Amino acid sequence: MLDVAWHQLAYLHGEPTTKALFKQQDEDFIVEEVLGFELTGEGEHVCLLIEKQGENTQFVAKKIASYADVKPREVSYAGLKDRHGITRQWFSVPVPIKKELDWTDFSTETIRILKVQRHNKKLRTGCLLGNRFIVTLKEVSDIENVQSRCEQVQKQGVPNYFGLQRFGHDGNNLGLFQRMVEGERIRDKKLKGLIISSARSLIFNRIVSTRLSQQGMMPMNGDAFLLSGSRSFFSSSVDEEIQSRLASGDIQLSAPLVGKGNPSSEEDAFAFEQASIAEWQPWADALVDLDVKSERRGMLLKPEGMQWDIDEGNRSMTLRFFLPSGAYATAVIRELVYF
Repeated sequence: MLDVAWHQLAYLHGEPTTKALFKQQDEDFIVEEVLGFELTGEGEHVCLLIEKQGENTQFVAKKIASYADVKPREVSYAGLKDRHGITRQWFSVPVPIKKELDWTDFSTETIRILKVQRHNKKLRTGCLLGNRFIVTLKEVSDIENVQSRCEQVQKQGVPNYFGLQRFGHDGNNLGLFQRMVEGERIRDKKLKGLIISSARSLIFNRIVSTRLSQQGMMPMNGDAFLLSGSRSFFSSSVDEEIQSRLASGDIQLSAPLVGKGNPSSEEDAFAFEQASIAEWQPWADALVDLDVKSERRGMLLKPEGMQWDIDEGNRSMTLRFFLPSGAYATAVIRELVYF
């Protein structure tokens, strides 16, 4: 097992001094998916909006497959959701147009269907716009300090780290990737995909942390800049126009998701990234051999619509915010409190 070193990653606003309890109860972590598109209401796929509590996504998917009498791989979803919490997410399952399933008996004490609607396509991982979060922090040791940090995060954002759940229970996915590097074959395609994603995520986190501790969020010549709200990027030297576009939020800094192909950065930024990856070169080489495509991911994450309520009597805070697809609420919370 390899160390994810979550609390050793660099902080944008300095390491938190306030302690708090996080996810003490399922009600403390509520997530709602936002697809960002309308379901057609017709087609050979039935989409289910399901509220689950204390269950993981794969468990629910297998239960849907069993109920609909299809193979588990035929059930799809837009994104994985935490087991610990109350989450509302969409699943899709193929059901012929002439066949109707009665979902009345599907729900349990921990799984509840909120909506059923047909669609002309299966849901694919990552097809959602993002997620709305309601997070309650309890036994907050210094509420005033956390409120001040909330204001900083609201204005400047947080490092766009992958959360701990990306790496599997106790980081086990990383150990499995090391075994892949050493020659072991993983036959389960879904598991293999999760393992590869874990390895890329760890390297990304380390690159961003090193960059943040050495350079802050200042641009370098040759950085690959992402156009905000898209996956398009370009490399450039740093000039007044680049500085202005960064300040306005039109573009943002990015770091590599290691794989095959041009990493897209140049000059100083390319040299820095290669030096940061050197420690993980065997893993980077393995990702190239696995034919994983090189990509870019924004280094900064800004929660949208961030609000918070304070209950001083109970020493608790309730946070509300929206994050785009692929972003982690824990990346926000770790900048506010130590948990």
